[in-house]
Amino acid sequence: MSRQQRQALDEMLRHGPLDLGGEVAQQRALFHEMMTSIPLPPDVKTTEGELGGVPVVTVETPTTDPASVLLYLHGGAYVIGSAADAAGLAAEVSRRTGARAVCVDYRLAPEHPFPAAVDDALAVYRALLDDGIPSSAIAFVGESAGGGLVAATLVAAKDAGLPQPASAAVFSPWADLTVSGDSATSKTAVDASLTPEGLRTRARDYLRDTDPTTPHASPVFADLTGLAPLFIQVGSYEVLLDDAVRLAARAAEHDVHVELQVWPEVPHVFQAFAALLDEGAAALDAAGAFIRARWADGADTSGE
Repeated sequence: MSRQQRQALDEMLRHGPLDLGGEVAQQRALFHEMMTSIPLPPDVKTTEGELGGVPVVTVETPTTDPASVLLYLHGGAYVIGSAADAAGLAAEVSRRTGARAVCVDYRLAPEHPFPAAVDDALAVYRALLDDGIPSSAIAFVGESAGGGLVAATLVAAKDAGLPQPASAAVFSPWADLTVSGDSATSKTAVDASLTPEGLRTRARDYLRDTDPTTPHASPVFADLTGLAPLFIQVGSYEVLLDDAVRLAARAAEHDVHVELQVWPEVPHVFQAFAALLDEGAAALDAAGAFIRARWADGADTSGE
């Protein structure tokens, strides 16, 4: 059953209209249409708002406990996507954790290059803390570029002297904007979603003249000492496989609690296809369990 599911999903992705490296306005419209083509379940509530001067969309499900928060960062290579586009996947994580998801509508490149996305994510985190939500009741979650942005924001929070959240979970993180991992070459034929050329185009949009090895842009080059416990999932059919593996290795090198799951023969951010792919639902269950366990065990989130 699962192999048939994977093959059907691969065909759907390969023949889809999205071109990551294509003209920005067109790709934004296509991505929005793709992400919103399936309506949200009727029991999912979304509310637009603002935190720290940054637009957010809060996603709630019937089991939501207002005392705990997922700070959710969407994907889209820093150039496309939105908080509203991410509501479906954020809702699935919300169901599995019992926490409301605050999806950050961070500014996009090329109109707003680095470090706008990091600044916005950090501003929302700071606002949550200022609203009285303890860091121990917050988890960061992100997918693709949002996964890399989660790691970058953790580093930025540490550098700003803020406490770390209880945990962070990232799906298929884009954590190296040099696009220099071996999988950028070795996995090109099997990746149905991303190309290294498209990633490099979007990296130029985001970075402009910034060195792509800058830690707040590419956290695989950062000092990750003191970061929150980190949970990383990636598919083996991804050009970003090495980003996930190297991020996990970097975290381990710096004594961070890190768990890495590599799911065989599944595509980029396969969790978003949980309705079509058994592995997607199972991966979300595992991510939810990791987040809940960090809240339950009272892990030290001081970052010291």
